[in-house]
Amino acid sequence: MEYRVALVGGGIISRNHLDAIAQLPELAGVAVADPNLDKRLALASQYGVRAYKDYREMIEREKPDIAVIAVPHHLHKECAIWCLSQGCHILLEKPMALSVQECDEIIDAAARAGMALMVGHTQHYLPANIQARRLIRGGQLGKLIAIQDTRHLYYYRDERPGWFFEKMKSGGGIMMNLGAHSIDKIQFLTGSRVSRISADLTFYGTKGDVEGSGVVFLKTTSGLAATIVQSGYEGVSGDRTELIFTQGMARLSPGKGLWVSRDGQYEQVEPEDQEDPFVLQFRDLLEAIRSGVDPESSGIYARSVIAAIEAVYRSAEEGVEQFLEPE
Repeated sequence: MEYRVALVGGGIISRNHLDAIAQLPELAGVAVADPNLDKRLALASQYGVRAYKDYREMIEREKPDIAVIAVPHHLHKECAIWCLSQGCHILLEKPMALSVQECDEIIDAAARAGMALMVGHTQHYLPANIQARRLIRGGQLGKLIAIQDTRHLYYYRDERPGWFFEKMKSGGGIMMNLGAHSIDKIQFLTGSRVSRISADLTFYGTKGDVEGSGVVFLKTTSGLAATIVQSGYEGVSGDRTELIFTQGMARLSPGKGLWVSRDGQYEQVEPEDQEDPFVLQFRDLLEAIRSGVDPESSGIYARSVIAAIEAVYRSAEEGVEQFLEPE
């Protein structure tokens, strides 16, 4: 069976999805909707799909099997619930929604419609992350005792759309947009959930009302301690995750690979050939549609990431550690 796919939103990430769709014979990209005329026409021309200004008109006319939703965060809930009501399976970009309450509304809508719901946490499909999780589970370096995740990226660049700097539309700043990746990565690597969080944020950005940095200490349901340090201010960009074991260390560098140290020197682990993460993501969605079993990055899973982000903001505001409710 061939599944027809329509994209809601024509931003940068839409090309990743359309490229992946083109690699899968089970999928056919049929249309894209975006209010921006230039964006939708450029995608329509490049990928041979039809262009719409309004996503509701697109869904009603095209009747796709799958809707990929990649719109500003504050539109996730409304768009996902409406597309589900029209009989579409959903691939929803992260973060899932602005709040746990909105996540619950989307999850309930998917259950009522009987449609598959998947959230695009691509950390699950990066080759080095998969190798690192296998290393943790294999015990070659002993017991994992801590994770340090650090990311520096200038967040206030002019190319970033303005809605990212409005908390009412984005849900937050660097911790909502990039911190979600860190929390997801820690949960994916450890196979556990965040249970406790203490956090501190700063607001020295050049625009908007969102935080520009965050320092987070957390513990997982498996008892592991982890720290997340992120800065969106000027400086040297960096993105690395240190895994500390009882018998060595490992280091993850996105797009570069995995390094392991047993004797004080890091050596790179031989990279593994792997398909495009967006292709793997679609494969999981197709399996969920066919089997009726939730994918690993289900709505329930993605809700746990938003619950942790909410705890980050509460902890920073109240100055006390937050405890997350078990799922």
